[in-house]
Amino acid sequence: MKTFEERLKGGHPNSLGNTVEIVDEVLAENGLFAELFNCYFSNDELVRLRTSNAMKRICKEKKAILVPYLDRFLTEISVIDQASTQWTLAQLFGMLEKEMTENQIGQAKKIMKNNLAHHHDWIVLNQTMDTLTKWAKKDAELSQWIRPHLERLATDKRKSVAGRAKKMMEKLTT
Repeated sequence: MKTFEERLKGGHPNSLGNTVEIVDEVLAENGLFAELFNCYFSNDELVRLRTSNAMKRICKEKKAILVPYLDRFLTEISVIDQASTQWTLAQLFGMLEKEMTENQIGQAKKIMKNNLAHHHDWIVLNQTMDTLTKWAKKDAELSQWIRPHLERLATDKRKSVAGRAKKMMEKLTT
């Protein structure tokens, strides 16, 4: 039988390939999660993209599978220089906030603040703004930090980024 990595390779870059099938297998047999997680270390960018997609799907269905891996997401996956990995982290951090320790939330904030300040991918920016703004509503220091970044991004030439930044500024004032 082929490995998850082999099954996630190839095909059209916008296609999910075998991602959904693999997610179903992991949800049925949680012990397979480690093999899927290790696909993040593939040399194939498409495998890493599909792995990220699988992580979001698994998190939505069964968060508990990801919780033991939170520290590895924060330390190992966060350093992968790929937009899909970074935008997925922002989404996962948002979904897993209640399962995270204060230290893990602090690390997640640091990762996302760096991405918001330095990343140029529109999806990374949008997903990061979402999670950080949600967290900033309960964190005055983060709220103060994010405001100038939202103001900067509100003038971004990309409509989705500018629109999201304006929407997030409104959320902070309500």
